[in-house]
Amino acid sequence: MEKRSFYSIIALLLFLNLPISGRNATEEQKALSNPPDACFIENTAFQVGEELVYKVYYNWNFVWLTAGEVRFRVEDAGKEYHLIAIGRSYKSYEWFYRVRDRYDTYVNKETLLPSVSAKTLEEGSYRLYDKNILDQSAHKATTWRGKTKENATQFEFDLGECMHDMISMMYYSRNVDFQDYAAGSSFPVKIFMDKTVYPLDVKYFGKKEKKIKGLGKFNTILFSPEVVEGTVFKEGNQMKVWVSNDKNKIPVLIESPLSVGAAKIVLSEYKGLKYDFEAEIR
Repeated sequence: MEKRSFYSIIALLLFLNLPISGRNATEEQKALSNPPDACFIENTAFQVGEELVYKVYYNWNFVWLTAGEVRFRVEDAGKEYHLIAIGRSYKSYEWFYRVRDRYDTYVNKETLLPSVSAKTLEEGSYRLYDKNILDQSAHKATTWRGKTKENATQFEFDLGECMHDMISMMYYSRNVDFQDYAAGSSFPVKIFMDKTVYPLDVKYFGKKEKKIKGLGKFNTILFSPEVVEGTVFKEGNQMKVWVSNDKNKIPVLIESPLSVGAAKIVLSEYKGLKYDFEAEIR
Protein backbone atom coordinates (compact mmCIF):
# COMPACT_ATOMS: atom_id res chain seq x y z
CA MET A 1 0.00 0.00 0.00
CA GLU A 2 1.27 3.47 -0.82
CA LYS A 3 2.50 5.69 2.00
CA ARG A 4 -0.34 7.14 4.10
CA SER A 5 -3.09 5.59 1.98
CA PHE A 6 -4.74 4.17 5.10
CA TYR A 7 -4.90 7.73 6.45
CA SER A 8 -6.74 8.67 3.27
CA ILE A 9 -9.10 5.70 3.60
CA ILE A 10 -9.94 6.64 7.19
CA ALA A 11 -10.34 10.25 6.13
CA LEU A 12 -13.08 9.19 3.70
CA LEU A 13 -15.24 8.53 6.73
CA LEU A 14 -15.00 12.16 7.73
CA PHE A 15 -17.34 12.93 4.87
CA LEU A 16 -16.23 16.34 3.54
CA ASN A 17 -12.51 16.17 4.02
CA LEU A 18 -10.73 16.16 0.68
CA PRO A 19 -9.88 18.82 -1.92
CA ILE A 20 -12.04 18.76 -5.04
CA SER A 21 -11.44 19.47 -8.69
CA GLY A 22 -13.29 22.74 -9.14
CA ARG A 23 -16.35 24.94 -8.83
CA ASN A 24 -17.64 25.15 -12.41
CA ALA A 25 -21.36 24.40 -12.32
CA THR A 26 -22.92 22.29 -15.06
CA GLU A 27 -26.54 21.63 -16.00
CA GLU A 28 -26.42 18.63 -13.64
CA GLN A 29 -24.66 20.48 -10.82
CA LYS A 30 -26.19 23.79 -9.72
CA ALA A 31 -25.27 25.76 -6.63
CA LEU A 32 -28.01 25.87 -4.04
CA SER A 33 -30.03 29.09 -4.07
CA ASN A 34 -30.07 29.04 -0.26
CA PRO A 35 -26.89 27.22 0.89
CA PRO A 36 -26.39 26.32 4.56
CA ASP A 37 -24.72 28.98 6.73
CA ALA A 38 -21.07 27.93 7.26
CA CYS A 39 -20.77 30.23 10.28
CA PHE A 40 -23.65 28.86 12.32
CA ILE A 41 -25.87 25.83 12.38
CA GLU A 42 -28.10 24.53 15.16
CA ASN A 43 -27.22 21.04 16.35
CA THR A 44 -30.32 18.88 16.04
CA ALA A 45 -28.63 15.64 14.91
CA PHE A 46 -26.30 14.37 17.64
CA GLN A 47 -25.75 14.44 21.39
CA VAL A 48 -23.11 13.78 24.03
CA GLY A 49 -22.55 10.03 24.42
CA GLU A 50 -23.07 9.13 20.76
CA GLU A 51 -20.65 6.47 19.43
CA LEU A 52 -20.35 5.27 15.84
CA VAL A 53 -18.10 2.42 14.71
CA TYR A 54 -17.17 1.64 11.11
CA LYS A 55 -15.33 -1.25 9.48
CA VAL A 56 -12.78 -0.30 6.84
CA TYR A 57 -12.32 -2.58 3.84
CA TYR A 58 -9.51 -2.24 1.29
CA ASN A 59 -9.57 -3.88 -2.15
CA TRP A 60 -6.13 -4.87 -3.41
CA ASN A 61 -5.58 -7.05 -6.47
CA PHE A 62 -9.29 -7.96 -6.57
CA VAL A 63 -9.24 -9.18 -2.94
CA TRP A 64 -11.25 -7.36 -0.25
CA LEU A 65 -9.29 -7.14 3.01
CA THR A 66 -10.90 -6.22 6.32
CA ALA A 67 -8.34 -3.58 7.21
CA GLY A 68 -9.52 -2.03 10.46
CA GLU A 69 -12.09 0.17 12.12
CA VAL A 70 -12.80 3.81 12.96
CA ARG A 71 -14.64 4.77 16.14
CA PHE A 72 -16.29 8.19 16.63
CA ARG A 73 -17.34 9.53 20.03
CA VAL A 74 -18.96 12.76 21.30
CA GLU A 75 -17.99 13.96 24.79
CA ASP A 76 -19.05 16.97 26.84
CA ALA A 77 -16.48 19.77 27.30
CA GLY A 78 -18.54 22.53 28.92
CA LYS A 79 -19.41 25.07 26.23
CA GLU A 80 -17.90 22.78 23.60
CA TYR A 81 -18.33 19.27 22.22
CA HIS A 82 -15.19 17.14 22.22
CA LEU A 83 -15.30 15.09 18.99
CA ILE A 84 -12.99 12.08 18.92
CA ALA A 85 -12.15 9.72 16.05
CA ILE A 86 -9.81 6.75 16.53
CA GLY A 87 -8.66 4.58 13.63
CA ARG A 88 -6.95 1.22 14.16
CA SER A 89 -5.90 -1.58 11.86
CA TYR A 90 -6.90 -5.10 12.84
CA LYS A 91 -4.12 -7.48 13.95
CA SER A 92 -4.91 -9.72 10.99
CA TYR A 93 -4.04 -6.81 8.69
CA GLU A 94 -0.93 -5.55 10.47
CA TRP A 95 1.42 -7.86 8.61
CA PHE A 96 0.53 -5.59 5.71
CA TYR A 97 0.16 -2.21 7.42
CA ARG A 98 -0.17 -1.13 11.07
CA VAL A 99 -2.29 1.93 11.94
CA ARG A 100 -2.93 3.82 15.17
CA ASP A 101 -4.58 7.19 14.39
CA ARG A 102 -6.39 9.63 16.67
CA TYR A 103 -8.25 12.86 15.89
CA ASP A 104 -9.50 15.36 18.51
CA THR A 105 -11.64 18.39 17.69
CA TYR A 106 -13.36 20.83 20.05
CA VAL A 107 -16.35 22.70 18.61
CA ASN A 108 -18.55 25.46 19.99
CA LYS A 109 -21.95 24.02 20.96
CA GLU A 110 -23.81 27.00 19.51
CA THR A 111 -22.04 27.32 16.12
CA LEU A 112 -20.27 23.93 15.68
CA LEU A 113 -17.14 25.87 14.64
CA PRO A 114 -13.86 24.33 15.91
CA SER A 115 -11.45 25.99 18.32
CA VAL A 116 -8.94 23.11 18.49
CA SER A 117 -8.13 20.51 15.85
CA ALA A 118 -5.48 17.85 16.47
CA LYS A 119 -4.37 14.53 15.05
CA THR A 120 -1.70 11.98 15.87
CA LEU A 121 -0.93 9.47 13.11
CA GLU A 122 1.07 6.24 13.37
CA GLU A 123 0.93 4.39 10.06
CA GLY A 124 3.68 1.90 9.25
CA SER A 125 6.87 3.93 9.73
CA TYR A 126 5.05 7.24 9.18
CA ARG A 127 4.50 9.54 12.17
CA LEU A 128 2.70 12.88 12.40
CA TYR A 129 1.65 15.19 15.22
CA ASP A 130 -0.52 18.10 14.08
CA LYS A 131 -2.33 20.48 16.44
CA ASN A 132 -4.18 23.65 15.41
CA ILE A 133 -5.61 26.44 17.55
CA LEU A 134 -8.26 28.16 15.43
CA ASP A 135 -9.06 31.77 16.35
CA GLN A 136 -12.38 32.16 14.55
CA SER A 137 -12.78 35.88 15.41
CA ALA A 138 -9.26 36.85 14.26
CA HIS A 139 -9.34 34.45 11.28
CA LYS A 140 -5.97 32.95 12.25
CA ALA A 141 -4.55 29.52 13.06
CA THR A 142 -1.55 28.58 15.18
CA THR A 143 -0.21 25.16 14.21
CA TRP A 144 2.30 22.80 15.82
CA ARG A 145 3.44 20.14 13.37
CA GLY A 146 6.13 17.46 13.41
CA LYS A 147 6.77 13.75 13.78
CA THR A 148 6.07 14.02 17.52
CA LYS A 149 4.71 16.59 19.95
CA GLU A 150 8.20 17.11 21.36
CA ASN A 151 9.81 18.11 18.02
CA ALA A 152 6.83 19.94 16.48
CA THR A 153 7.47 23.28 14.74
CA GLN A 154 5.09 26.22 15.21
CA PHE A 155 3.45 27.93 12.20
CA GLU A 156 1.00 30.84 11.84
CA PHE A 157 -1.68 31.00 9.13
CA ASP A 158 -4.28 33.50 7.96
CA LEU A 159 -7.73 31.97 7.52
CA GLY A 160 -11.04 33.06 6.10
CA GLU A 161 -14.06 33.37 8.32
CA CYS A 162 -15.99 30.40 9.69
CA MET A 163 -13.28 27.76 9.16
CA HIS A 164 -13.89 24.06 9.81
CA ASP A 165 -11.64 21.03 10.08
CA MET A 166 -12.61 17.69 8.60
CA ILE A 167 -14.19 16.27 11.77
CA SER A 168 -16.19 19.39 12.61
CA MET A 169 -17.39 19.44 8.99
CA MET A 170 -18.74 15.90 9.33
CA TYR A 171 -20.87 16.83 12.35
CA TYR A 172 -21.84 20.19 10.81
CA SER A 173 -23.03 18.46 7.63
CA ARG A 174 -25.26 16.11 9.59
CA ASN A 175 -27.31 19.14 10.60
CA VAL A 176 -27.95 20.44 7.07
CA ASP A 177 -31.63 20.21 6.10
CA PHE A 178 -31.93 18.89 2.55
CA GLN A 179 -35.71 18.62 2.32
CA ASP A 180 -36.02 21.51 -0.12
CA TYR A 181 -32.86 20.80 -2.14
CA ALA A 182 -33.14 19.33 -5.63
CA ALA A 183 -31.07 16.33 -6.72
CA GLY A 184 -28.04 17.59 -8.63
CA SER A 185 -27.55 20.61 -6.36
CA SER A 186 -24.20 21.35 -4.75
CA PHE A 187 -23.16 23.40 -1.76
CA PRO A 188 -19.78 24.97 -0.83
CA VAL A 189 -17.77 24.26 2.30
CA LYS A 190 -14.19 24.99 3.34
CA ILE A 191 -11.79 23.36 5.77
CA PHE A 192 -8.31 23.91 7.17
CA MET A 193 -6.19 20.75 6.98
CA ASP A 194 -2.45 20.05 6.74
CA LYS A 195 -1.51 23.76 6.65
CA THR A 196 -3.88 24.45 3.76
CA VAL A 197 -7.38 25.93 3.33
CA TYR A 198 -9.49 23.84 0.95
CA PRO A 199 -12.66 25.26 -0.66
CA LEU A 200 -14.96 22.36 -1.44
CA ASP A 201 -18.17 21.65 -3.29
CA VAL A 202 -20.32 18.65 -2.47
CA LYS A 203 -22.92 17.31 -4.88
CA TYR A 204 -26.29 16.13 -3.53
CA PHE A 205 -27.93 13.26 -5.44
CA GLY A 206 -31.17 13.02 -3.50
CA LYS A 207 -32.91 10.33 -1.46
CA LYS A 208 -32.13 6.68 -2.23
CA GLU A 209 -32.90 3.22 -0.89
CA LYS A 210 -29.59 1.41 -0.33
CA LYS A 211 -29.04 -2.26 0.44
CA ILE A 212 -25.83 -2.95 2.34
CA LYS A 213 -24.61 -6.53 2.43
CA GLY A 214 -24.68 -7.94 5.93
CA LEU A 215 -26.36 -4.82 7.34
CA GLY A 216 -29.76 -4.49 5.64
CA LYS A 217 -31.66 -1.94 3.58
CA PHE A 218 -31.81 1.77 4.43
CA ASN A 219 -33.46 5.00 3.40
CA THR A 220 -30.50 7.25 2.67
CA ILE A 221 -29.32 10.58 1.29
CA LEU A 222 -26.58 10.25 -1.32
CA PHE A 223 -23.66 12.67 -1.69
CA SER A 224 -20.57 12.77 -3.87
CA PRO A 225 -17.64 14.98 -2.85
CA GLU A 226 -15.47 15.44 -5.96
CA VAL A 227 -11.80 14.58 -5.44
CA VAL A 228 -8.44 15.69 -6.83
CA GLU A 229 -6.38 13.27 -8.86
CA GLY A 230 -2.96 12.59 -7.40
CA THR A 231 -1.35 10.06 -5.09
CA VAL A 232 -4.68 8.89 -3.64
CA PHE A 233 -7.22 9.33 -6.48
CA LYS A 234 -7.08 8.81 -10.23
CA GLU A 235 -8.73 11.16 -12.72
CA GLY A 236 -12.46 10.46 -12.85
CA ASN A 237 -12.66 8.83 -9.41
CA GLN A 238 -15.94 9.51 -7.62
CA MET A 239 -16.55 9.05 -3.92
CA LYS A 240 -20.08 8.12 -2.83
CA VAL A 241 -21.46 8.66 0.67
CA TRP A 242 -24.81 7.28 1.84
CA VAL A 243 -26.20 9.00 4.97
CA SER A 244 -29.23 7.80 6.91
CA ASN A 245 -32.36 9.68 5.86
CA ASP A 246 -33.65 10.29 9.37
CA LYS A 247 -33.01 12.86 12.10
CA ASN A 248 -29.62 11.31 12.98
CA LYS A 249 -28.10 11.62 9.48
CA ILE A 250 -25.23 9.23 10.16
CA PRO A 251 -23.05 7.83 7.34
CA VAL A 252 -23.94 4.18 6.74
CA LEU A 253 -21.72 3.45 3.74
CA ILE A 254 -18.86 5.11 1.85
CA GLU A 255 -17.36 3.76 -1.36
CA SER A 256 -14.44 5.13 -3.32
CA PRO A 257 -11.92 3.94 -5.89
CA LEU A 258 -8.32 4.89 -5.06
CA SER A 259 -5.20 5.20 -7.20
CA VAL A 260 -4.27 1.77 -5.85
CA GLY A 261 -7.32 -0.42 -5.17
CA ALA A 262 -10.55 0.79 -3.63
CA ALA A 263 -12.04 1.48 -0.19
CA LYS A 264 -15.35 0.66 1.43
CA ILE A 265 -16.37 1.86 4.89
CA VAL A 266 -19.48 0.33 6.51
CA LEU A 267 -21.35 1.20 9.71
CA SER A 268 -20.99 -1.71 12.13
CA GLU A 269 -22.09 -0.40 15.55
CA TYR A 270 -23.88 2.58 17.01
CA LYS A 271 -25.14 3.71 20.41
CA GLY A 272 -26.23 6.87 22.13
CA LEU A 273 -28.07 8.25 19.10
CA LYS A 274 -30.24 11.27 19.79
CA TYR A 275 -33.20 9.70 17.96
CA ASP A 276 -34.41 6.21 17.08
CA PHE A 277 -32.60 4.85 14.03
CA GLU A 278 -35.58 5.03 11.69
CA ALA A 279 -33.69 4.87 8.38
CA GLU A 280 -33.44 1.09 8.50
CA ILE A 281 -36.10 -0.63 6.37
CA ARG A 282 -37.32 -3.75 8.14
